Amino acid sequence: MFKVNGKICKTLKEVAEIAPYEVAEFLEEWYSSGDYVTAFTSGSTGAPKKINLLKSDMESSARITNRFFNITESSKLLLCLSPNYIAGKMMIVRWLLSGAEIIADNPTSNPLLNIEIEIDFAAMVPSQVINILDSPITAKRLRLIKYLIIGGSPLDLGTELKLKEIKTACYATYGMTETLSHVALRHINYDNEYFAVGDITFSLDNRGCLVIDVPHLSVKRVVTNDMAKLSGKRNFIWLGRYDNVINSGGVKISPEETEKLLRPYIKERFYIIGMPDKIWGEKSVLVIEGDKWGNSRIDSIKKVFGKELHPYKVPKEILFLNSFSETLSGKVIRILPQ
Repeated sequence: MFKVNGKICKTLKEVAEIAPYEVAEFLEEWYSSGDYVTAFTSGSTGAPKKINLLKSDMESSARITNRFFNITESSKLLLCLSPNYIAGKMMIVRWLLSGAEIIADNPTSNPLLNIEIEIDFAAMVPSQVINILDSPITAKRLRLIKYLIIGGSPLDLGTELKLKEIKTACYATYGMTETLSHVALRHINYDNEYFAVGDITFSLDNRGCLVIDVPHLSVKRVVTNDMAKLSGKRNFIWLGRYDNVINSGGVKISPEETEKLLRPYIKERFYIIGMPDKIWGEKSVLVIEGDKWGNSRIDSIKKVFGKELHPYKVPKEILFLNSFSETLSGKVIRILPQ
C-alpha cells in the first residue's frame, strides 16, 4: 500500500497514474530482483558519474533520517527533487520504509507554488529555497513545513538570515552520493557546526580533509576532499574544498574562507578561483555573476578587501560572467571567464 498525493494506491501501476513517471520508474527498479539501484554523482568536480548503490545501504541511511526527524506512517513528505539523483531517491526510500504519505510533483524552481498543506519533512536545494523566499505567497507557505533539509551547495548568508526568522526547523546537510545522502546536519537557526547523525564519526587525513566512518554502510569509510576543523569526533566546521585551494607563491588560499568574509558585501553570486600567473604560479581572482560593475562600486569593494582580507588573500582581478553554470543539484561550476 502506498500513500501518494492524498490517495491510497495498492499497486505500482496506480502510483504511476498519479505521480511523476520518475517516481514510478524508481519504484520499478527498487522492487526489482537486483541488489543495486543506479544513480549519478552531482558533477561538481567533473562530468556526472554513474554509480551503483546497494539497496540495503540506502535503507540503513533512510532509517537514520527517519529516526532523527521522527518520520512515521502519520507523516507527510514533500518530494520536490528529481528521483534521478540521490536526494530524490533517498526521499522515496524514507517514504517506503516509514509508510508515510508522499506529496510528489515534477521538480520546479519554486516547490511551494501549489502546496497549501502542512508538511512534516522536505528536502530542497538552495535555489529552490531562494525562489520560495523571494515570493511573498510561498515565503508564508514555508512555515507549513516542520523540518526542511537543504543541500547540494552552500547557502548564502542572506538566505540563512531569512530562514532564521521563520519557525520551520531548517538544516543544512553535508553528504554525497557515496554516503547515501547526508551524514551530518547543521541547524541553520542555531549552529555553525555540522553534527553527525546516527553512528557516524569523523577524523582528518594528512591534508586536513574529512574522513567519514560510516559503520552502517558497506563502504565503512569515505575519504573526502573537504577541508574541515574538528571539535570532537562528531562535530566539524566545513572550511572548503581541497581541490579549490589556490597556491599563490607558496601561500595556500582557501577560496571558501575568502568568500565567507566577502559575502556580506556582494549581493550577486560570486566565487574566488585561481588563475595562472607567471610570477606567483597562481593568483586569486574574484568572479561575479552579472553585468560589469561601474568604477565606483569596484573601488568600494577594493576598500572592503583592504579591511577584511589578509594581503595574501586579496583578489588580484575582478571578473564578470553573465550567468554561472550549475550542476543539476544546484552547485555552481567554478570556471574562469573566457
